[in-house]
Amino acid sequence: MLKKVMSIFLAIIFVSSVLSGCSAGNNNAATEKKDRNEDEVQTLQVFSGAGLRKPMDEIGKVFEEKYGVKVEYAYAGSAQNLSQIELTGKGDVYVPGAMYYYESAKEKGLVDEKKDVAYHIPVIGVPKGNPANIKTLEDLGKDNVKVVLGDEKSAAIGKQAKKILTENNLQEAVAKNTVAKAATVNELVVYLTMKQADASIVWEDNIAGVEDVEIIEIAKDKNEIKTIPVCIISKSNKKELANQFVDFVTSSEGKSYFKKHGYKTVE
Repeated sequence: MLKKVMSIFLAIIFVSSVLSGCSAGNNNAATEKKDRNEDEVQTLQVFSGAGLRKPMDEIGKVFEEKYGVKVEYAYAGSAQNLSQIELTGKGDVYVPGAMYYYESAKEKGLVDEKKDVAYHIPVIGVPKGNPANIKTLEDLGKDNVKVVLGDEKSAAIGKQAKKILTENNLQEAVAKNTVAKAATVNELVVYLTMKQADASIVWEDNIAGVEDVEIIEIAKDKNEIKTIPVCIISKSNKKELANQFVDFVTSSEGKSYFKKHGYKTVE
């Protein structure tokens, strides 16, 4: 009898040991599978102009859902992003706020061919109520008008504003009224909403729909509209994936997100 009980006891221990081993094996397999799946998730690094954040954020989210690719954005002034690409040699896609930065990057061999997605239209932004009674570009040079502009060394809108003012012989007059310069167009919008300035030259899409800011159009013969390009960074080791992203941004679906946020798209 004792011998029989011992046999049953040993059998139970054996079965328990086997089941435990199987369970551990399954857990290990599940962990390894999870690790593999996490490793398989690809990441795409996109350097984008800060003023393009609204449509690009939406595009990134949809692209991730469609293709299972994580999109990591670096938002900054177009010149700042270009410097980062040049210094680090990293990144997959570059989306500057104006063609000038693409052309500069192309000359340096930093990017491949581009595709165009939308237009950037410069306008005059003023606080709600237009306290300085700004009506034209020339009004930015009037006495007692406080102007904020983008930094031409870092922001596409800064370079563009300088060009517009220079070509219309207003650079000197407006320079006397300029109380601050900002690295991104988003900072210019903050100045206007906080009523810390009477006017600024900004991209139309950045203030369209902003409750505390009004738009004053710049006469067509005194304005210059810029095109927003999208391109692959030459040193990207994910060229196929980067190209897929560029194609998506410039597709009709991608452009729909730009239209949603007030941009006129390239057709």
